[in-house]
Amino acid sequence: MSCVALAAGLGIAAMSAQAHAATLRMAWSQDATGLDPHKQTAFSSIRLLELIYEPLVRLDGNLQIVPAIADSWQFSPDGKELTFKLNANAKFQNGAAVTSADVKASFQRILDQATAAVARANFLSIASIDTPDATTVVFHLSQPDVPILTAMTSLNASIVPASEITAGSIGTKAIGSGPFKLDSWVPNSKEVLSANKAWAGGAVGVDGINISVLPDETAILASLRTGQIDFALLNDPLVATLVPKEPKLQLTLTPGLSYNVLQLNPSHKPMDQLAVRQAISCAIDRQDVMDTAALGEGKVTGPLTMPLYATDPNQLFCYKRDIEKAKKLMTDAGFANGFSATVIAATGEPPTATAEAQVIQSQLAEIGIKLDIKVMELNVYVDAWLKGNFDMAVALNGGSADPYTMYNRYWTKTGNLQKVANYIDDTLDSLMQKGRVETDPVKRKAIFADFEKHIAEVSPWIWLYTAYGYTAEQKNVQGFVPTPTGSLFGLSKVSIQ
Repeated sequence: MSCVALAAGLGIAAMSAQAHAATLRMAWSQDATGLDPHKQTAFSSIRLLELIYEPLVRLDGNLQIVPAIADSWQFSPDGKELTFKLNANAKFQNGAAVTSADVKASFQRILDQATAAVARANFLSIASIDTPDATTVVFHLSQPDVPILTAMTSLNASIVPASEITAGSIGTKAIGSGPFKLDSWVPNSKEVLSANKAWAGGAVGVDGINISVLPDETAILASLRTGQIDFALLNDPLVATLVPKEPKLQLTLTPGLSYNVLQLNPSHKPMDQLAVRQAISCAIDRQDVMDTAALGEGKVTGPLTMPLYATDPNQLFCYKRDIEKAKKLMTDAGFANGFSATVIAATGEPPTATAEAQVIQSQLAEIGIKLDIKVMELNVYVDAWLKGNFDMAVALNGGSADPYTMYNRYWTKTGNLQKVANYIDDTLDSLMQKGRVETDPVKRKAIFADFEKHIAEVSPWIWLYTAYGYTAEQKNVQGFVPTPTGSLFGLSKVSIQ
């Protein structure tokens, strides 16, 4: 089936080839896996829900914290109190005002272990929440918590209506305060969004967005070429690099904070042995993985991907491939003849996952490790990933502007994604706690440099590379502002000329 025929089969061929005046026709390859903003980990879910829900604050294109629901915020001099003033015009899409009670209820829900909120570990310093009036919220903290404000920029810290929490409808209905309302969702097919005319963030540039789910990104490119869609989120560099050759299209390429990684599971033998994990690290040629799987689109990275904290990865353990050292480590661990293991990869997120797994399979074979690649649908993969039900996993994990916010879920003893990491380390935990309370930026950078050096050496995961975020659009689509987080929130200001 041709790319064009595939697009037609998925229901967008009936669209006019002429540009719409007010509704943005969009496509992406991977659909959301759920509607509860506090529980979603898949990028595809986050990209949809960040158009509907809002946190108190958000990151702009320069990774600076800017207002969202909150107009302003202030830490107390001792760093143990954080006060927000809400935008008095903020309303949920059901017409109700966003109040301090909704903020309190949302964070109580996130902190409730029964919710299984993915960002819970970021907010454990919250001792209590006061709501002196409808637009003021005061978070009382058990200790100074420098990264908590960055953590509050996440979709996973979205403010949801207290009434919907009480009704138990979070996850079945999508009622946020963001720039778009979800009118309909046909899973794995399409979403229809309309502009939230009452959005406190200002006028939305289009009347709505019709999103088509086209699993094959070559079909998305074909639809762009024929003018059937206006805007697309692309993940596959094999497709994205073709866009600049199209005279009617433009490509937006943004270096991202997210990182491609080979996750080892140190609770599974023999990855419980340090020498085995280090041998795998030494046997991986990260540049080759990136060049082969992603056409070299990106850069080899250490654990810290944010510009303010990132260091030269060549200073980290075994970033220069060393097969002889890897073989010696395997022999020292009693695996001179290697072993067999399984690596899981998701279909479509990222699209390079299978290719990465194949390169890694080939590289690890040189030290006797026989890898069986198990490719899973995204929902199945996420479920296995969250349960830590894998020997190894090829993953694309989200980044953050702050190292603590990015990693405390995995590498602190109270982290709520410990099952994913399956690795407890006193040094990592101690450095994370120090970095959390340290307010001196220079000292804080030194703490996290030690964190990065140590975690690369103990090798529970093998960090590979950061890639680019890509969007492609017709040249009459104007105003999209990308961010290093890959957010599509910039669609709120897009217009069709």
